Amino acid sequence: MSERHTALRSMHDLGLAAWFGGSLMGALGVNAAAARVDDSTQRLPVASAGWARWTPVNAAAIGAHLAGAVGEMVTESPRMAVQSGVGKISAVKTALTVGALAVTGYSRMLGKKLERAGGPPVEGITEPSYQTPASVASCQRQMKLLQWAVPALTGALVVVTAYMGEQQKPGQVLRGMLGRAGGVITRPRMAGKVIAMGGPKIGKVVGMTAPKIGKIAGLRVAAMGAPKIGKVVGKGAPKIGKVALGSPRTIAKVAAMGAATRHLVTAGR
Repeated sequence: MSERHTALRSMHDLGLAAWFGGSLMGALGVNAAAARVDDSTQRLPVASAGWARWTPVNAAAIGAHLAGAVGEMVTESPRMAVQSGVGKISAVKTALTVGALAVTGYSRMLGKKLERAGGPPVEGITEPSYQTPASVASCQRQMKLLQWAVPALTGALVVVTAYMGEQQKPGQVLRGMLGRAGGVITRPRMAGKVIAMGGPKIGKVVGMTAPKIGKIAGLRVAAMGAPKIGKVVGKGAPKIGKVALGSPRTIAKVAAMGAATRHLVTAGR
């Protein structure tokens, strides 16, 4: 990076740290401590009070993290375009952030339902007893899974952020740029190789096919057609000649018969 973005990085890292640490402490500390209350009807109100006090701080931390993340994405967009692997890990980070936001929001919605439920008897914050109402017990069972999903997703974000920090080292940047450039150069070479391999095959097919076509044409048309044509001509010529030779005799005979007829007619007169 050619410029420093200390404010954006601080917002990103501090917000993520508070988001991860607060969710983990809530699951291990607030819920576990509230479950130690002797009065089973006061366990949910104690835990709800602790989460209610933490919610505004958690919201501010999430907002700071998102602002820093968006700012870093904008400032790192040029490197994302030229360094191989940066775009993929950025997509993974975005997916994890969206998942963590969804789980956090749904967990808070369930927490509000438990807070409005008052003080029903429970075994623990996420463990209902046989006296717990069905609606409250359903929320507790969901919270039992979600209380660990938030720190798991935000913890994964911490790991991905550390990996992206390693990608910004000069050696990693150079290696990624060379990898991206190598991929761009390899594509035309592969395309040329495919064309070069396909060309001889096409030429071979054309070269082999043309003689066959010529051979078939020469043998069938020339060899088979010529005798037939000659035979027809040979047989036809005599007939034509015969008709031509016989024509004078026929004309003379007809002329002689005509003269005899005329003589008889004259004599009778």
